[in-house]
This record gives sequence, C-alpha cells and structure tokens, in this order.
Amino acid sequence: MKKALIHDWYYVNGGAEKVLKSLNNIWSDFDHYALIDFLSQKDREEIFVGDKSYVNTSFIQKLPTSKSNHRKFLEFFPYAIEQFDLSEYDLIISSSASIAKGVLTNSNQLHISYIHSPMRYAWDLYHPYLKESKLKGIKAWYAKRVLSKIRLWDVLSTNRVDYLIANSNYIAKRIKKVYRRDSIVIYPPVDISSFALEKNKEDYYVTASRFVPYKKIDLIVEAFSKMKDKTLVVIGDGPEKKKIQSKMSLNIILTGHIEFSEVIRYFQKAKAFIFAAEEDFGIVPVEAQACGTPVLAYGKGGALETIEDGVSGTFFYEQSVEAIINGVSKIDKMEFAPEKVRANAEKFGKERFEKEFKEVVEIFYKDWKEKINN
Repeated sequence: MKKALIHDWYYVNGGAEKVLKSLNNIWSDFDHYALIDFLSQKDREEIFVGDKSYVNTSFIQKLPTSKSNHRKFLEFFPYAIEQFDLSEYDLIISSSASIAKGVLTNSNQLHISYIHSPMRYAWDLYHPYLKESKLKGIKAWYAKRVLSKIRLWDVLSTNRVDYLIANSNYIAKRIKKVYRRDSIVIYPPVDISSFALEKNKEDYYVTASRFVPYKKIDLIVEAFSKMKDKTLVVIGDGPEKKKIQSKMSLNIILTGHIEFSEVIRYFQKAKAFIFAAEEDFGIVPVEAQACGTPVLAYGKGGALETIEDGVSGTFFYEQSVEAIINGVSKIDKMEFAPEKVRANAEKFGKERFEKEFKEVVEIFYKDWKEKINN
C-alpha cells in the first residue's frame, strides 16, 4: 500500500513527535504532510527514518511570521489542510491535536486518525484562551467568530475519518463528548530505555515543560517560592518565561533548554517530579518514573492513568499554590521503591506502542475491506 502520514505541524520535537517517530519505525515508507515544517536538522534526524524526511507543506508555510506564530492564521487552517491531494494513497494516517484529521479522502482510501486531543483552544480551553489573550472589542468578537466556525468544521471533519484512536481513556471520553464517536485507546510511546533507573536520590524536586499557560509552571514556582527550605529545578523555556522568573526565589533554579543527558540526570537524582497540568496523556511524568523518581501530579487527565497512587507517585486535586504545597508535604511523608516506580513506567514503552499500533491498523484494514466489498 502507498501510505501518507499527516501531522498538524512540525516546529518542535515534543510528545506528538515521539508518536511520529514510532510510526516511522513501523512503516518507513510514508510520504509526509503538514501545515508547516520548521524543524531543526537535529530534530528531523530524530523523528524521521532514512531519506524519507521531506514534508509536503501548505501555503501557511510561506505566510509572513508563520515560523514565529503560525497560530495567528488559524482561520485558514481548514482550507489549507483540505488542499492536500492525497488521492494516490491507499492508507492515510493522521496525527491530530488540531487540524490534521480534516484531510480529504475518498471511499477507496482508509483513513485512521490518532487523536492526541480534540482542539484544545476551540473546546475545553476556549474560555481560558480568550481570557488570557485579553482581547477586547472587535478583536475579541473576531476571535470568537473564528473559533465558532472552527468548532463546526472540527466536528464535521471527524466524519471523514474511518477509525479513531485515542491516546488515553481521558481523550477517548472527550472524543465521545465532542465528536459522538467511539475510539480505541493506544497509549503513546515512551522511550523507557533512554532513562536509566537511579536508586540514590538527592534533596531537590524537578519539573520540566514548555512554558505555556496550561502547563501551570508558574503555580509550581510560586508554591516553591513559599517553601524556601526546598529546592526546585525548573527545566524548559517558552512564552511565559518572564512571568515565571518574576515569581522565583533563591531556592528555585531555572536551567532553560539543556542537553538531553542533563535532563536525564536531573530526573534521576530528584526526590520527586512535580506536574501541575491537566494533560491528555503526559509523556514527561512517565519518563521521570522510568528513572525511579515518583511524581506528584494534578489528579486529572492522563496522569490518573500513568501514575499509580502510593506506588509511583501521588496526586493533588486543585490547580492552586496551596494544593501544590500540601501535595509536596504529602509526598514527603511517603516512601517509594524506585524499582516499583520504574516498573509502572515500563507499561508505556515504545515497543508496546509499535506492536499495538501495527496490530490495530491491520485489524482496521481487514474490517474496512470487508465493509467496502459488501
């Protein structure tokens, strides 16, 4: 079969791109499509296999400032994704947290979509997005109008997909709520082998993330600024850097972007990893567990599926400074066996993902062939 892999966009090497890497490991002959492609050469070599690294992009790629802020062209995303001519492909797999699942296919093509999340900014983060953007007047009206049209397109375009795969039970429930479609769950791949178990811990805590609002790094930093006897290492960078820096005290270390080997070392030696986001799945907390490091997480979303309470971590249940402080006090009183923490993470390895995904696609293909032949 001739195969195409459609992704929303390539500009960072994050959790969704780890899924793409595994898909390329399963089938190395995909042709690739995305709205934009601004990957560094280093990231490109990490994600793609062999010489199959060229990405067919949309007209969004050539628009001014698309590299620095592609989301400002949200209004054009549906039109852009529909311009890809995929008529020569037998199998189309889309990796979608936004727009990729909306590609046009015909009745002789099988389209399977791996859903990282229904569009966050159009659905569950709609009101927070508008509040944080501080848009007023005609700009606020225009943003609401665009997002309303996007929601309609998002639901209608889901009917173009033959089979949906969710990245967690949490996302499967959201798919059912938003799209009224059933999906099966295949957890994302985590490269457990890259994170060695470390039994000897030091007296500090760690968190790592892109500095964007929903990750709530500012809450973690503010909480630790009130616990000056505890050291926090913050790994990452992003738009909220200045806001986060404004809340830091001397017991908080901000590393910025660092080498992967340094990230692993911080994860391995930390007393606990702190995670305050309501995430669809959350690969980074699983990576921390692979190091034998327990996780203190916000008790909502994918974290409830990746952390075993009392075995590989524990939870707090409100995204607030006080709840994080109480959570740290809670986890400090608990004892964790690094080997058991690691064992929990091993359930989410990339070999498991690649095996499951290949088997599911083969089942879907057989089912689809029977349907079109009847």
